[in-house]
Amino acid sequence: MQNNSNSSRLWQKLKPAIAVLGSLIILIWLTELADGLIFNGSLDQYGIRPRTVSGLYGILWAPFLHGGMGHVMANTMPILILGGLIFLSRGIKDFLLAFIIILLVSGLGTWLIGQNGSVHIGASGLVFGFFGFLLMMAWYDRRVLNVAVAALVIFFYGSIIWGIIPRGNGISWQSHFFGLIGGGLAAYWLVHRRQPQETPEIEEDGILRITENDLW
Repeated sequence: MQNNSNSSRLWQKLKPAIAVLGSLIILIWLTELADGLIFNGSLDQYGIRPRTVSGLYGILWAPFLHGGMGHVMANTMPILILGGLIFLSRGIKDFLLAFIIILLVSGLGTWLIGQNGSVHIGASGLVFGFFGFLLMMAWYDRRVLNVAVAALVIFFYGSIIWGIIPRGNGISWQSHFFGLIGGGLAAYWLVHRRQPQETPEIEEDGILRITENDLW
C-alpha cells in the first residue's frame, strides 16, 4: 500500500509537468517547423532587438524562435530535464513563477545590452535560468532534496556555465548570462517570500519531533 501511495503522489506531480513542459516543447517545435517550411525563416525577425521599441515584443517570442532544428534539439532535452526537476522539487506554482521571472530578466537584460542591429532568438535563456534556479535554490534553502538536485545538475550540466562568456561566435551570451541571473533571482524570491517556519516543538518525553517537511 505504501508503494502505491508513493507512486500515486509521484504521478500527481508528473502530470502537470508533462502537460506544461510538453506543451512548451511542442509549441517550440511547431513554431520552428512553420518558420522553416512556410515562412522561410522570416519569423526570426521577431526576436529580441536590443534597445528598439518593437524589439521588446521579442522578449515574449524569442524563446519560441530558433535558428534551425539543430538549435531546437539542443534546447529540448535541457528544458525537459531541468524544468522537470523544478516541477518535481517545487511544484507547478513555483515553476510558473520562476518561468516568468527568468523570461523577463533574460529578455530585458538582453534587450538592454545586446549589440546594436542584432536579433536574439532561442530558448537557451530559459535553460540557463532553470540551471541557475536549481543551483541557487540549494544555496538559499539547503534541504536534502534541493542539495541533491543541485549536485545532479552540476554533474550533468555544469559545463554550460561557459556559455555566459562572450566569444564573438554569434551565440547570445547575453541571454545566457541574464537567464542565469533570472534563475538566481527567482530562487531568492521564492525562498524569502515564504513565511518563517515555526520552531519544532519538543514533546513531553523530551524528543524533538522532525517531520518530513523539515528534511525535504
